[in-house]
Amino acid sequence: MNLSVGDIVELKVSCLGNLPKVKGVVFSTYEDFDDPHKFGAQIIFENGGYDGFSVYDQEFFLKRLEKANPEFCNYIFENVNKVSNDFENGYWDKILKN
Repeated sequence: MNLSVGDIVELKVSCLGNLPKVKGVVFSTYEDFDDPHKFGAQIIFENGGYDGFSVYDQEFFLKRLEKANPEFCNYIFENVNKVSNDFENGYWDKILKN
């Protein structure tokens, strides 16, 4: 799927306490564990749950809705505490709450 930071996705299946069709935002990418030439993606969802998705997982769990939303494509992942704080402070509300 080749996801990038700022991409907007939706779940195809239930995951992390979310039902199908719930939106998420890619907040980080990382070298995929199975294929170092591809990238996994960390995604935060409407309920504040977040997780990493390998290339294989992306195909099974996710559908891309929008590529690199300009408001979110420059997000810099520092640590999961900051991701949680940003969620609590409404950083992703414009996408996840609509």
